[in-house]
Amino acid sequence: MASDGAFTYNGGRVDPGETQNIRYGISETYLGDPVRIPVTIINGERDGPTVFLSAAAHGDELNGIEVVREVAFEWDLSTLAGTLVCMPVLNVPAFLAQQRYLPIYDRDLNRSFPGHENSTSAKRMAHRIFTNFIEPCDLGLDFHTSTRGRTNMLHVRADMGHEGVARLARAFGSNVIIDGEGPDGTLRGEATNAGVPTITIEMGEAHRFQRPLIDDALAGVESVFAEYGLRESTLVRWPGWRTVITDDKEKTWIRADAGGIVDVHYEVGSLVHVGDRICTITNPFKDDNTAVEAPFTGVLVGVLENPVAYPGNPICHLVELDDKTRSVVEQRQSPDYHSHV
Repeated sequence: MASDGAFTYNGGRVDPGETQNIRYGISETYLGDPVRIPVTIINGERDGPTVFLSAAAHGDELNGIEVVREVAFEWDLSTLAGTLVCMPVLNVPAFLAQQRYLPIYDRDLNRSFPGHENSTSAKRMAHRIFTNFIEPCDLGLDFHTSTRGRTNMLHVRADMGHEGVARLARAFGSNVIIDGEGPDGTLRGEATNAGVPTITIEMGEAHRFQRPLIDDALAGVESVFAEYGLRESTLVRWPGWRTVITDDKEKTWIRADAGGIVDVHYEVGSLVHVGDRICTITNPFKDDNTAVEAPFTGVLVGVLENPVAYPGNPICHLVELDDKTRSVVEQRQSPDYHSHV
């Protein structure tokens, strides 16, 4: 941010009280045409933090696109205290191809940050995004979904050992926070290292808009805005229960020990107890069944959607709950609780 409150990037500035929709060039095609990402910058008239919202770093992850667009274009931001940098589609080449990675050598944009101006095509793109629209911010929300064939409950991934990140993660108000710095090159990790506390929000599956998850994520964004004073008349939300999955808690991707057709018996977000049969793997004749049981009691954060598996394929992502949290979840997932709500 400039000293006069303007948001500046290489090639432009957005003064307080202004909004700009730009298509910013980050690369070129084989024909020499520009590859440009859509960016909306809303600079409020009142002082406050600068926040980026990003989605589709993987081109097939669509839920976050709608979250970012609705914040930018459907929310009343007339009294915004601060600046929003909204990037609904980071990975434009992959989005156009409707695939996860950059079509150029199958590179992962979300392992290429902070990038480098003289390196690979992916790192050059990442560098232009990072230096212009990430580094000038004070905090960030990066929206993702599960990969193709699986789905995630809405949860946050964050480095809870970082005070600024922990505050942001808790403000978002998800039930589950998975603690960790994240792999090298991720947007959240590299932004945090650069002094911009950032969290990843995982929600749903690829190639779809899932309205309930989008609405839940929007409530999380509103809660963050309340925590940091960006909007008036909003409250920081409490999700009813919360667990932070640290290294001292069990978490695992349960993998198939047999190939076949997978019949999953629980939905994502369900509580399962140790020994519960999460799914059954069968052959086409249903005469050879392999049970997959929960190794401990916890919540299914991720579940297979495409009902087939080779041996070794991930089937579900299970995270442990402490006794107190488990009791609350059991109560909230019981039919009696919903009949009285």
